Amino acid sequence: MAESNTHQALIDEVNHAQVPYGTCALWWLGQHSFIVKLGEAVIYIDPYLTPNDARNTPPFLKPEEVTNAAIIIGTHDHSDHIDRPIWPDLAKASPEAVFVMPMQVRDELARILGVPSNKAIGVDEEIVTTIADIKITAIPAAHELLVKDTVTGFHECLGVIIEGNGFCLYHAGDTCIYEGIQDRLRKWKLDLALLPINGRDAARLRSGCIGNMTYQEAVDLAGAVKPGLTIPTHWDMFNGNTENPQLFLDYIQVKYPNLKAEIPIHVKQTHVRSSAAH
Repeated sequence: MAESNTHQALIDEVNHAQVPYGTCALWWLGQHSFIVKLGEAVIYIDPYLTPNDARNTPPFLKPEEVTNAAIIIGTHDHSDHIDRPIWPDLAKASPEAVFVMPMQVRDELARILGVPSNKAIGVDEEIVTTIADIKITAIPAAHELLVKDTVTGFHECLGVIIEGNGFCLYHAGDTCIYEGIQDRLRKWKLDLALLPINGRDAARLRSGCIGNMTYQEAVDLAGAVKPGLTIPTHWDMFNGNTENPQLFLDYIQVKYPNLKAEIPIHVKQTHVRSSAAH
């Protein structure tokens, strides 16, 4: 009962949050999972809600409790990003929600979801989708490597630029630095960047744990594209694949003292204002 009340309190907080034009509200659910609210639109990015004994952070919601989603985004087909077992439950709980996913897996996941084609949107580089007043642009992501399907040319992993309510944010998905990412991102004036910092090494890759930017690389990406605020993510969930976010914060404060950065706290409501709204 206590867990149910806590979960409902989070949903109620999201529903009642006031998000004026030029601002964004967000709640971190652990790993790379976020609830983002832009105006009245509630967006779930990489919701990872399946219980797992290996998790250091329990799910803060059950999929059937997610009744307020307008858009659900999965950046790539790994279980802690596109959580396949829960997606049909999310579709039932939020029947009006539109699912956005890499074009490479769109047809398969649409069948699993059992939703109409207009509720399952595939994106890739240069494929832009607008849902109500929210514009989503995919950015290739190099999850260790920048991988394209040899037949379709679609990328396996993506980040997303989300624009709406006079605000622009970048959720990097799982990625390392690759040639051209900075120039791609400089096309936008980013108000917020959500960057993974768990890093990578031979032992993890050998075991099948595909890596991301180190905290130093994430700092330098922020230094190159200068978001209004940078939040380090993907550092808390699984033993052997964690990082100390204070290292990120210390480094960015020394190397780029004019950039704002903040360590997220699970399910704490955070408001960010667009630099254009100041």
